[in-house]
Amino acid sequence: MQQAKAVASTMPPIMNISIANTHKIPAASASNTKQRLALAEALLLAPFDLCRTDLHKVLAAMHTRQIDDADLYFQSTCSEGWSLEEGIVKSGSFSIDQGVGVRAMSGEKTAFAYSDDISQAALMDAVRNVRTIGCANGTACSTAKGSKRQAATPAKERTAAARNLYAAFNPIISLDSAAKVALLERVEKMARAKDPRIKQVMASVAAQYDVVLVARLDGTLAADVRPLVRLSVTVIAEQKLAGKMQRETGSSGGGGRFGLDYFDDALLQHYVDEAVNAALTNLQAQPAPAGVMDVVLGNGWPGVLLHEAIGHGLEGDFNRKGSSAFAGRMGQRVAAKGVTVLDDGTLPGRRGSLNIDDEGTPTQRTVLIEDGILTGYLQDRTNARLMRGKSTGNGRRESYASTPIPRMTNTYMLAGNEDPQAIVASLKRGLYATNFGGGQVDITSGKFVFSASQAWWVENGKIQYPVKGATLIGNGPDALTRVAMIGNDLQLDSGVGTCGKEGQSVPVGVGQPTMRINGITVGGTA
Repeated sequence: MQQAKAVASTMPPIMNISIANTHKIPAASASNTKQRLALAEALLLAPFDLCRTDLHKVLAAMHTRQIDDADLYFQSTCSEGWSLEEGIVKSGSFSIDQGVGVRAMSGEKTAFAYSDDISQAALMDAVRNVRTIGCANGTACSTAKGSKRQAATPAKERTAAARNLYAAFNPIISLDSAAKVALLERVEKMARAKDPRIKQVMASVAAQYDVVLVARLDGTLAADVRPLVRLSVTVIAEQKLAGKMQRETGSSGGGGRFGLDYFDDALLQHYVDEAVNAALTNLQAQPAPAGVMDVVLGNGWPGVLLHEAIGHGLEGDFNRKGSSAFAGRMGQRVAAKGVTVLDDGTLPGRRGSLNIDDEGTPTQRTVLIEDGILTGYLQDRTNARLMRGKSTGNGRRESYASTPIPRMTNTYMLAGNEDPQAIVASLKRGLYATNFGGGQVDITSGKFVFSASQAWWVENGKIQYPVKGATLIGNGPDALTRVAMIGNDLQLDSGVGTCGKEGQSVPVGVGQPTMRINGITVGGTA
């Protein structure tokens, strides 16, 4: 593989990412697809003696059975990762994965097959397997609604519209191997120089070059070239307190859809400062009080609670099946006034953004909750068809070996008008949580449990001391109605989010302004 020293970054640094309540969405057009389509064909079709005509033949073979929809999903993914620990390169990896997924839908039924062999023979074998889901021609076949349906027919070829949110290039070659290792060495040097209590530093960098091509039964051809990078740093701090040696960790990092040269020294120092400060703060932390109290959530990454407790409950498949706490509540008040929640896959360069989703639909800015009123769900093509709606561009899959399902992209709450410092000062006795670790959510009931990895105890509007062991316990829909104050400091996370659903993981973004929620149960250790 030819390597280069550097490729120009595709966007400016975003260590503190904030967005306005509205932003200009890059237009979706077929012209944005043509370059990516040519690259995808050269990588995914030509080496295997395939062309567009072959794809049309495969999809036409689907038409021998009455099906509602069908698609082919070709993918090639190159990934590279490096990790450094104690000044030594601990691991280095490079992998290539490619293949094709073949899917047919009939009513609520889906038949799916995949292969890492991209060939005409493999495609036709997959078609013979999946098309059996449909009814034979001339046989009455009903949808889930019970009505007679007409079989979908192959249509004239058309190029799908797409956004232009990031450049079509390979981020793996944006720095050579020596430069990647040197990048991690600078991170370690910065962390150790920050404070003598830092005893261990672990740093890693990863880059991914993902090329996809989608061919649908309706004649749509779509393609995307998706760069993705991420850098992480974790430190361990040690200090003797009350005769006992205490150890705490702190982590930070970021990334997005650009080159590795994005991580300049200023940004690396920012990540290091965050990780070191988190570790040193937790060294001084006291056991967290327990009970029902008012809680202030910081801006940025704490939006992961919004993502898990609210976002998943607004994915269309859960609501169609009636398994979400939000099912059947469209048009109803589900949150306090001022609460507006969006899912936005159109933010340039963001980790969760896509030019098209994994069904070839342009991503959108979807308002889910507007001023407290439930206004929308996240939809893929299949779920939208069954709910007699339109896809919102949220059909996502982990790889060609997975089927697409409704998934979030970048999910966040819009800013309010309150001063963040005034929100913290409004607490009489309560918790101020600025970072979260793991959590669990039950979609049906809406109940959630989240662990705060960085938090402070507040009395009479003054921050008293850091606490550890705090766990937020509540119900997502109920918590939304308890939002009392919303800050003017909306911020998105630094580009580290990964979302899991039905065994599939995809990159996502989260965000929110500082906000106060009244009457949340906090499990503590005091």
